[in-house]
Parts: sequence; C-alpha cells; structure tokens
Amino acid sequence: MSPTPPARRLRLGLPRRVFSQVLLMQVTIAAGVAVLATGLFLAPLSQQLDQEAMRRALAIAQTTAQDPQIAEGVQNTPPTRNGPVQQEAERIRHATNAEYIVVLDPHWVRWSHPTPGEIGHRVSTDPQDALDGKDVMEIDRGTLGRSARGKVPLYDADHRIIGAVSVGIAYDSVRARLISAIPGLFAYAGGALAVGALAAWLISRRVQRQTRDLAFSDISALLAEREAMLHGIREGVVALDRDARIRLLNDEARRLLGIGDEAVGRSLDEALGEGRTADILAGRVTGTDLLTVRGQRVLVANRMPTDDGGAVATLRDRTELEQLGRELDSTHGLIDALRAQDHEHANRMHTLLGLLELDMYDDAVDFVGEVVGDHRATAEQVTEKIQDPLLAALLVGKATVAAERGVALWVSEHTRLPDRLIDPRGLVTVVGNLVDNALDAVAGTPHARVEVELRTEGRTVLLRVRDTGPGIPQDQRELIFTEGWSTKQPPAHGKRGLGLSLVRRLAERQGGSATVGAADGGGAEFTVVLPEALTEPEPEPALTGSVEASVDSGATAPAHIPTGAEEEAR
Repeated sequence: MSPTPPARRLRLGLPRRVFSQVLLMQVTIAAGVAVLATGLFLAPLSQQLDQEAMRRALAIAQTTAQDPQIAEGVQNTPPTRNGPVQQEAERIRHATNAEYIVVLDPHWVRWSHPTPGEIGHRVSTDPQDALDGKDVMEIDRGTLGRSARGKVPLYDADHRIIGAVSVGIAYDSVRARLISAIPGLFAYAGGALAVGALAAWLISRRVQRQTRDLAFSDISALLAEREAMLHGIREGVVALDRDARIRLLNDEARRLLGIGDEAVGRSLDEALGEGRTADILAGRVTGTDLLTVRGQRVLVANRMPTDDGGAVATLRDRTELEQLGRELDSTHGLIDALRAQDHEHANRMHTLLGLLELDMYDDAVDFVGEVVGDHRATAEQVTEKIQDPLLAALLVGKATVAAERGVALWVSEHTRLPDRLIDPRGLVTVVGNLVDNALDAVAGTPHARVEVELRTEGRTVLLRVRDTGPGIPQDQRELIFTEGWSTKQPPAHGKRGLGLSLVRRLAERQGGSATVGAADGGGAEFTVVLPEALTEPEPEPALTGSVEASVDSGATAPAHIPTGAEEEAR
C-alpha cells in the first residue's frame, strides 16, 4: 500500500497576488477609517448631549426661580406636600418633562420634590454655590439617580437670596438619545465603507490588469532578473518615455553612447545632441538594423515601441566587424593586385623566354630594363611627391589595382606632402575610402581616370580626389555623407554606407570639412580639409665651415637622403 500522504498544513497570511493584497489593504484601510470616524463623531456627540441637557436644566431652573409664587411661598408658607411651592413646582416639572424640580431654603431644606415624602428634609448634595448667588451646571448623582442638573439662587422682591432652585434632567434620556443616534451613524459609516470597498475593488482590478495578475514575489523576481539581464548583456539598451526622454540606460548603452546617469530624464537631443543617432532612437528615422556612427563607433540600432507610448532601443557595436570587413576588402584588393601582377609577370616571362629562344639577347636586356624602369618610375614618382610611407604605399598599391580594372590612377603634379603627419592612419583611411569610391564610380567607363591631389598650406592638409565618372547629383551631395546611404550592393560581411560618413567625421573631428562638387570635365570631386594635420617643421641647422664656403662659392650641395635607421628614428 502506498504511504498516506502528509496532511497539508494550513498557511495563514496575506494572499500572494497583487490584486488580492491591494484589495485587502484598501478594504482594511476603509474599514479602519470608518470606525475611527464613527468613534471621533460619537465622542463629541455624547459630550454635546450632556451640555445640552445641563443647559436645559439650568434654563428650567432660571424660569422657575423667576416665578413670584415660588418666592412668596418660601417666605410665607411652611414646606408641606400640598403647599403652593410644591404645587407650582410640580406644574412646571410636568410642563417641561424635567425629572425633578427642588426648591430649598438657605438651610438646605426641600420645599418641593417629586417624592412628597422628601419635602422638609435636607438635600443630599451641596447647594452652597447656588446659595452664594452662582449658576451651577453639572452631572451628579442624587436620591433619584444620575441626572444633568442646573442650580440657580432664589431671590425675593428685594433681590435677597432666600433659597435655591435645583432642576434635574434624567441622564437615561440623554443616553437614550445617544444610543438612538448610533444606528443612523452606523448606517452612514456602512454606506461609506461600501463605497470605499467598491472603489478599492475597481482600483484593484485596474492594478490586476496592469500587473498582469502577478504576485509581489514575481514582480520582485522580474525586477531582479531585468537588472541582471540589462547590465549583463553585451548590447546597449535605452528605454524612452512617451516624450522621448531617457528613463533607463544599461552599462553597455552608456559605453557605446558616451553618456552617464546624468542623461536619465533628459530628452535625446539634449543628451546626445542633434544627429542621426538621436533621430534613430527617437523614431524619426524608421527601419530595422539602422546604421549610425557615434564618435568612433559604428552602431546598429533597432527600436521597438511600447504600449505606454514610449520605446525601447537596442544598440550593437559593429566597429570591430566593420574594421574586419574593411580589412577583408583590403585583402581582396591586395589579392586582386597580386593576381594581376602574377598574370602580367607571366606574360612578361613568356615574352622574355621567347626573346631568349630567338637569340635576341639585346632586345631581352632592353625589355627587362624597360619593365623594371616602369615600376621603379611609378614608385619613385609617388614617393617623391608623398614622403609619408603609409600614404605612398597605399597609392602604389591602389595604382596596381586601378590598372587591373582599366582605370588610370594619377597623382597630381601639384601634390606635395611632407613626412610630418600627426595622424597618418586617419589620412590613410580618408584617402583609401575616397579612392575606392572613385574606382568603383569609373570602372567600366571609357577613358576612366582618377586623380589624387595632396598638398599643404602651412599645417593644413588639402586632399582632392577627382574622377571621370557620372558625378553626384546636386540634391544628393549632402545625403551621401549620411550613415547607411549607398547606391552599391552590400558586401557579404555587412552593410555599406559608412565610408563617406567616416571620412566626414574624421575631418570634422580635426576641425576640418569634407565636401563634394563637380569636377572639371564631368565626374565628382571630393575635397577634404584637415587643419593642424602637420607637426611644426624642425628648424634647419646653421651652415658652417666648408659647407658655407661651398655655398658662398656657388657650388651645389647634394640632397641628403636619410638611411633606414635615420628614417625610423625620425
């Protein structure tokens, strides 16, 4: 037989659901408020009824004391059961529904009482204050029980105190009035409680819909998981409200956008500045996997609206991927150049072999000298005008690729660039992007040509790249510098539309500019200005000794060609 399952223990406590807890707490609060309000109302009501009863007893006593028959009877008749004082006092008592009206003399002896047997006896409570000419209101207990009392002095015709009048209102009647008011008060309190419970239920239902009927423990777990997820993932997350103000940033978003916690609560334009990044995050630019450049980072952004009118945007860093893609493109270009050189070299070797087999040795020597001279002349032409080794190597390689694609790559005769660049790699990126775009634009066109001009004005570098392609329409000359804009098919490693954007950002980062216009004779001409791109020139050493003598004598000094070690040190 299977063992008997253990009995489930009854667990007491608050319900788990947010809806149930909110409803329970609100009903409890409403009930507590109703009870408190009822108690606060009953306490002054009881005191108010006591005061009203004492004032009524005092008023009856004052009216009785003003009756001249009472004063004359006290002065002229003895205290008897059927005396004029007793009869008049009883008449007033019945007329006012008082519990008792007692008339007494200065010796505390009663002249009237609801119980005739008490007439002629002394009163049980001290009437001295009234005999001293004071009006008294009090709640006290006497021979008839607890009552609300009013005592006043009794004057004769000469306004001398000849006794006192004490009037009592039964306290049970006061209590009865208080008790009779309680049911109505409870009815109002119950009605208010019912309205409060209904309002609490409606509010709780709204809370239930908004919290999706979760328990507080579930919400706490979700918040903890959200914090762990937001700060643990390698994607930037930016949450926005309906007014496009930032309300949440995770660590990766802070790093990618270069902003901190001070951006929370501010609009995107205030936190990021105007630009494509702010436009994408705000939804002014729509689409999926939108490219943008923030500083030196290439970002891919996606935006998802939320039910409350806000949005959540995600950011991915594609900088390294774009760099790898560009390196892959460069590698493909280098492979194409090597393949072209290999093909050309094979043709030349076949030609040389034929000349040797035909015993045309002199022609073979001339052919080899011509080939070597052409290559040397091309390299020397570039290095003579461009002294920076990185740029010179770039243009020599681009010339080989251009020749393979049937494009003539020329270095302008006005080109002069000393080896004093502050950021040669940045300029290599700018020149490489512009030359690649120009080669793509003119490839396959007749008489295709690309011309590169690099010259300096003080410490400013001026770059121009001209081509004989179709050119850029006037209405697109600013659009082409936007991230993600391109007329080419995207490569296998990613998307296009970043090269010209990076060119402009690199130029603007150095305080310069990048523009495009129409070249003479058709085509496009890109102009990049880079202020403060060169270091200060070193001062020339003073000429002394034999050198000065040779200069003075008109001799020409040979140009100094630095060795490899000197070039490296410099």
